[in-house]
Amino acid sequence: MFYYYGRKKQIAGRYPRPLYGTIIEPFAGAASYALHERNWRSRVILVEKDPDVAALWRWLIHEATEAEILAMPDLKVGEKTTLFLHFMHLASKRAFSFRSVTVTPILEMNWNTNKPKIAANLHKVRHWEIIEGDYTVAPDIEATWFIDPPYQGDAGTGYRWGSDKIGYPALGRWVQSRKGEVIVCEQPGADWLPFKPFRTQGSVGGRAVEEVMYYDSPSPEETILDLFGEGS
Repeated sequence: MFYYYGRKKQIAGRYPRPLYGTIIEPFAGAASYALHERNWRSRVILVEKDPDVAALWRWLIHEATEAEILAMPDLKVGEKTTLFLHFMHLASKRAFSFRSVTVTPILEMNWNTNKPKIAANLHKVRHWEIIEGDYTVAPDIEATWFIDPPYQGDAGTGYRWGSDKIGYPALGRWVQSRKGEVIVCEQPGADWLPFKPFRTQGSVGGRAVEEVMYYDSPSPEETILDLFGEGS
């Protein structure tokens, strides 16, 4: 829906398709998986601990209109902005700590390009649910779980609620107690679940970034092996 550092928009289609009528994203961010293709038609439950991100989702789900979004002015380099929705388009984890920023070329381009896309996608989220809190407040139900936390180690720092504030062993136990289909994103070296190599993707800076994944579902073992055997 909006830009979020670390979002999975570019590779959302590479992850397993939802097997259940409910999708839960306990680290919601921009909810790229839930928005992908027809996934948004499911019952979607977002859980987000960052109060500003949670408030943004409440506004988009319950209040914002297409006309209101389109009426928001384009940004120009050198201007000042205090709008959190703008900060998200800076393509930087530091955006979570800002209260005012000077518009950069990246911010100008990302916001002016993405504004009409936000408006066009509003109808997709009207039936969604947003819960403010950490992952443990997610409903304990059978669902497709797309779990994309801040990555373990330095890569997950910089967010307001980053890797330095997550107890990964406890998160791992919680993940393995979920019912249904479970998809967890991470980077190589993460050790809180038995992750497997998944694929390599390009980053904002143009360098190759390796992704690993933990996957559990009632699917036949052959399907799971095929999934991880696709390569990069």
